[in-house]
Amino acid sequence: MNKKIIYIGFFGVVFIGILFGYHYYQKIFGKAVIKSGAIFISSNDSLDSLENKLQNFLKDNHSFYWVAKKKNFTKPKGGKYLIKKDMSLNDLVNLLRIGNQSPIKLSFNNQDTLEKLAGRISQQIEADSVSLLKKMLDTTFLAKNNFTKKSALGMYIPNSYEFYWNTSAEKFRDKMLKEYHKFWNTTRTEKAKKLNLTKQEISTLASIVQKETAKKNERPVVAGLYLNRLRSNWPLQADPTIIYCIREIKGSDFIVKRVLNKDLEIKSPYNTYKNTGLPPSLIAMPDISALDAVLNYKKHNYYYMCASVTNIGYHEFANSLRQHRKNANKYQQWIDQKGIRR
Repeated sequence: MNKKIIYIGFFGVVFIGILFGYHYYQKIFGKAVIKSGAIFISSNDSLDSLENKLQNFLKDNHSFYWVAKKKNFTKPKGGKYLIKKDMSLNDLVNLLRIGNQSPIKLSFNNQDTLEKLAGRISQQIEADSVSLLKKMLDTTFLAKNNFTKKSALGMYIPNSYEFYWNTSAEKFRDKMLKEYHKFWNTTRTEKAKKLNLTKQEISTLASIVQKETAKKNERPVVAGLYLNRLRSNWPLQADPTIIYCIREIKGSDFIVKRVLNKDLEIKSPYNTYKNTGLPPSLIAMPDISALDAVLNYKKHNYYYMCASVTNIGYHEFANSLRQHRKNANKYQQWIDQKGIRR
């Protein structure tokens, strides 16, 4: 009888041990994640704050904390992490402890100032706009790489790039410098030399071309016209540079729908009605189509252009002042009829 009781007790203990073992095995290695998704872990997140971020993904938050402690996972690594449904807590903790984060696609275009660029980037990575702008304007960095505070915008080539979400402001800036050099490959550099223009001068002209026309198929024609003027030592007389001058006075968000004759008298090195040659630096962020439009400009004999009133968004081109005046009169009448004064 005693032996029977001992056997029953022994097997009871074993059974209970198996139950506990199975319970803890399931707790660690069983399916714990109830849905797939992405979480963003800040560089200053603690295990407690991470637990809060995971609460909508897990069956049991407290079990995560328990497993994390058992695996000596105490300090999360910042980044974006993709969590898959049915993951175990063991796999989840390993993913976060190793720091096996997923990259993000970062993109930007048409940011006319470094301030706006910093704001756009800060919406996509952990670094804030203040720290980004500080690194973008770092005088030591700019001097070392032959940029000024005015020309630095040209270092950022609009495109989509792969980054880690927790990339620092400095690492973002340094990678964009590498992308800038990558963009200016041998082919593009040689084309710039044939035009007798530096990379930054190409960027400056491309920024004017981009602001002059939003039509990508027209940009090589506009680029060819400005190059004709440069070669003939004509003033560029580019309205976008006048708008730039106005916004330097009124603020970058000031809306200009019409350039007035009095605006042409603004004293500024960016006034291409008063000065010949290119302005000191770019007036906006040119995209790749504008840069390549300058490098692959269309050869022609046009020296004049005016916004078209029959093909809205495009321009009427002319190689004689007489024809240009006809085009300009049509445009002036049209804009007056529209009641556009400024």
